[in-house]
Amino acid sequence: MSIRKKILICDDEEGVRESLKLILEDDYDLAFASTGIEVIDNLKKEPIDLIMLDIKMPKMNGLETLRELKNVSPKTKVVIVSGYRSVEAANEAIKSGASDYMVKPFDTDQILKTLNKILQ
Repeated sequence: MSIRKKILICDDEEGVRESLKLILEDDYDLAFASTGIEVIDNLKKEPIDLIMLDIKMPKMNGLETLRELKNVSPKTKVVIVSGYRSVEAANEAIKSGASDYMVKPFDTDQILKTLNKILQ
């Protein structure tokens, strides 16, 4: 039996967290955060295999959070999530250490394939 991977979903919108929970809960252990600060606090307490991180959040945005969490836990994989298709933001995310960049609304199969590939 394989050990389930742990995914932290960070989005300031509860509806997005709920949608991702429904998609991922059968395959992964999940944790949730609504701010970048919560992500960093979570990472300091326990290892997380992958973080799905919203780019637009109050106080500390996704790119700022990404840079900070890479200092705390360089091996943690990150997928940046955005409501906007932006080549600039995607490039910035990848340059800052993200494994991928996904645009809302989500395609369930796409999410599962992407996360599976990253977590191999």
